[in-house]
Amino acid sequence: MRTKRILYLAGLMVAGFAVYLATWLSGLNAQQPAGDAVKIDSDDIGGVVSSEKGPEAGVWVIAETTDLPTRLIKSVVTDDKGRYVVPDLPKANYTVWARGYGLVDSPKVQTAPGKLVNLKPSVAPDLKAAAQYYPANYWYSMLKVPEKNEFPGTGPQGNGIAPAVGSQGQWIHLIKTDSCESCHQIGNAYTRTISPQLGSFDSPAQAWMRRVQSGQAGNAMLGGLRQLGPERATTEFGDWTDRIAKGELPASAPPRPQGLERNIVITQWDWADPKAYLHDEISTDKRNPTLNANGKIYGSPEESRDYLPVLDPVHNSSATVKTPYRDANTPGPPPPVKPSVFWGDEAIWDSHTTVHNPMFDATGRVWYTARIRAADNPSFCKAGSNQPSAKLTPVERSGRQLSVYDPKTGKVDMIDTCFGTHHLLFAEDANNTLWTSGGGGGGVVGWLNTKVWDETHDAAKAQGWTALILDTNGNGKRDEGYVEAAQAVAVAPSGEALGTSAILPKVPDPTKDTRINAGFYGVAVAPDGIVWGSVLGFPGGIVRLNPGSNPPATTLAEFYEVPYNNPKAKVWGYSPRGMDVDRNGVAWVVLGSGHLASFDRGKCKGPLNGPTATGQHCPEGWTLYQSPGPNFKNVKDSGSADSHYYDWVDQFDTLGLGKNTPIATGNGSDSLLALVNGKWVVIRIPYPMGYFAKGLDGRIDDAKAGWKGKGVWATWGTRTAFHSETGKGTTSKVLHVQLRPNPLAS
Repeated sequence: MRTKRILYLAGLMVAGFAVYLATWLSGLNAQQPAGDAVKIDSDDIGGVVSSEKGPEAGVWVIAETTDLPTRLIKSVVTDDKGRYVVPDLPKANYTVWARGYGLVDSPKVQTAPGKLVNLKPSVAPDLKAAAQYYPANYWYSMLKVPEKNEFPGTGPQGNGIAPAVGSQGQWIHLIKTDSCESCHQIGNAYTRTISPQLGSFDSPAQAWMRRVQSGQAGNAMLGGLRQLGPERATTEFGDWTDRIAKGELPASAPPRPQGLERNIVITQWDWADPKAYLHDEISTDKRNPTLNANGKIYGSPEESRDYLPVLDPVHNSSATVKTPYRDANTPGPPPPVKPSVFWGDEAIWDSHTTVHNPMFDATGRVWYTARIRAADNPSFCKAGSNQPSAKLTPVERSGRQLSVYDPKTGKVDMIDTCFGTHHLLFAEDANNTLWTSGGGGGGVVGWLNTKVWDETHDAAKAQGWTALILDTNGNGKRDEGYVEAAQAVAVAPSGEALGTSAILPKVPDPTKDTRINAGFYGVAVAPDGIVWGSVLGFPGGIVRLNPGSNPPATTLAEFYEVPYNNPKAKVWGYSPRGMDVDRNGVAWVVLGSGHLASFDRGKCKGPLNGPTATGQHCPEGWTLYQSPGPNFKNVKDSGSADSHYYDWVDQFDTLGLGKNTPIATGNGSDSLLALVNGKWVVIRIPYPMGYFAKGLDGRIDDAKAGWKGKGVWATWGTRTAFHSETGKGTTSKVLHVQLRPNPLAS
């Protein structure tokens, strides 16, 4: 069948606005059955979407119901003739409508499965109306970033930029996921405007200084301003919202879905509660995606709640599992700094356990990082202990430990760890070793031998940890008497590294090994047992950790800095955050510069140990892929204004895009971003606008059921679901992404 191309472009004219509509390419793999009829089953809703211009290709159709035990939303994309099929809907009454770039939403229609419903959106009357549907990053790209020649900053008596900010790139990494966008979008309808409920101010800069103090994260946001230089940061943010209030609009429009993007089916369910927020979810054992087939999904509400939210996707229902803490003096979240527009003085978050990341093991238990006590460590962690890791690297404090929930018994076990925990992942070994990160701080990387734990329930015996030691003397082994770097990673109250500390503060002594000033933020375990971790900062980097035969005594690290200001690198980038590895041991990491990067150690040409192997010694191992969407308006370097919190590699083809497909979170673009053969497949979540992901995984429920038997799972990871299109009362949601063979497959 011959397909048509529809290309939508929107631009500003001097006198005001203009919207240009042409044709869009349906792309590969969007082949349709013969004929124009839309064929549906009794559990489908189908029809045609058309505006006054005719059939609308590459627009979304959204079906929503509140008739089930929890809200369900399913969205699909129209084919090249404007046809759609929303498949496999539970029996209920649905509200259905169409949404697409260049359009205004169609009137909402009440219907039920088994019905054909034609939808009639209108062509947007002007660019302002069209832009209300653009993802946040298109609006955020309008922010003016200080010019390169203004760095390093000269402080409050100079240009207002903090003197510690030495380059334009360092400023950008702070206004994205390493500070300003680490917890929620900037650029959505709420954040690109100033609510009158905040009060009256003499300047837009003062309004921003007030807004960032709202709620229980106020001190963290003030800390972000201090890193940038509050005088200049509030001026630039104030100028941005002021220009928008006066009518300035994004300079470019997002493309409609095309090709494989039109085959995406997205199902969402509400879970948790409107005052809670989620960080991550887990659906299966990441080493074996067939575990827990059709089973319940578990989430982590971090600072907001002392429970695990639970979704039953088969029965469309949600529940919670209480997360206990051991000690009465276990700290909780801070009070609001100043009243919130949404919640006033109410402290809506009340968690002590601050559950950050959950993970299934091979038996179906759910392990998670959780605070069970105050920060001071037990004596077996400290100097003078006979615990093997403590003898080498004593640890005084840890901000979060471990717990495990068994769905079969309903029992939760708490496990005291000397090392702080943040993310966690199982190795493919006989001990089912559970490796953890510490949020970038803490100075050590810890693990739990879960086999020993199950046999003994002895926390001191089952755990270990290691400092990150580089083999800078080049003898191939870890030596005592290494050069000790002060572990001075600056951290937020949550324990996450601020990314402002030097990783290798001294020139290595070529006769000794060297400890680096770093901890893991992201953590990934390769099939061969090598552990990888991301190191926050500018330019930041990744660490390859080889446990050796007798960890920690034999454990050695290699540090690979992201290529920045390196003439040997083809593309420069900076500031990693989340990461994963593929089945070939290639590391994938998202960057604050607006890239997804791979690092293949097998491409390195020079020595990987010795006094010169300190970061920028293997630029050839890196490949950077610029993420889609616009960059900040006056930034010329490679990158984009989109933010990326984490990435996950679909090692087992649970989505259908192929094995080892890396998927990055598009935190400013309402999306998940899959990289397929070097090209982006943008999985946009059209409703509610404001989608912000963190962790994700994939599960195979039925290998014989084709596309219907598998998919990728994620959650809404924003702290401010109430900033989304649906406002106050919005809960976090579980997301299931599936890829069908064509847009009409049922």
